[in-house]
Amino acid sequence: MTFTEKVIDAGIVPVVVLEKTEDAVPLADALLKGGISFMEITFRTACAADCIEIISKEVPDMTVGAGTVLNVEQAKLAVEKGANFIVSPGLDEETVKWAIENNIPVVPGCVTPTEIMKAISLGLNVIKFFPADVYGGIKAIKALSAPFGQVKFLPTGGVSEANLQDFIGNKSVAAVGGSWVCKKDDIANHDWDKISALSANAVKIIKETRT
Repeated sequence: MTFTEKVIDAGIVPVVVLEKTEDAVPLADALLKGGISFMEITFRTACAADCIEIISKEVPDMTVGAGTVLNVEQAKLAVEKGANFIVSPGLDEETVKWAIENNIPVVPGCVTPTEIMKAISLGLNVIKFFPADVYGGIKAIKALSAPFGQVKFLPTGGVSEANLQDFIGNKSVAAVGGSWVCKKDDIANHDWDKISALSANAVKIIKETRT
């Protein structure tokens, strides 16, 4: 299975903000229990790289990647720690080229036709659409998919259980990036059962919508 195929099969890539390394394994286990095998740990906290390393070593069934990667240095650190893929809020050409040269799947953020054309020229076929709610949501994705039929979108930002069907029902959407299944408060409160339940419901909606 290619990375693209794995992402499409997963349907959802939770966007995770971890404040403490001790929460890494329980969260990964909670997501897996709910049927989610992908997670993007954002480089917004000091412990992000260490959390990636812990999960990559201790939870082998979880495909863990690094999010909010802004430059090559962060990408290198993430991969050294065990990240299986890189996600960026925007398109940094240097970072994309480094990832491709090192066979690391990379998903940069693109919202304009010009940015999407740049991503295609670099050899990419999966791009992040962020923040999705600000840039027109599923309506914008439908419009962009007309000239860019070869591209699959990973909409993130404003995606929720309420509009999940709208996004995931579109063939141009590879998967959604979602933080609602693992909110910071639920992680802080160690409410792993709630996270598993939210994950399971998201997986159920995705499967029912795509059949």
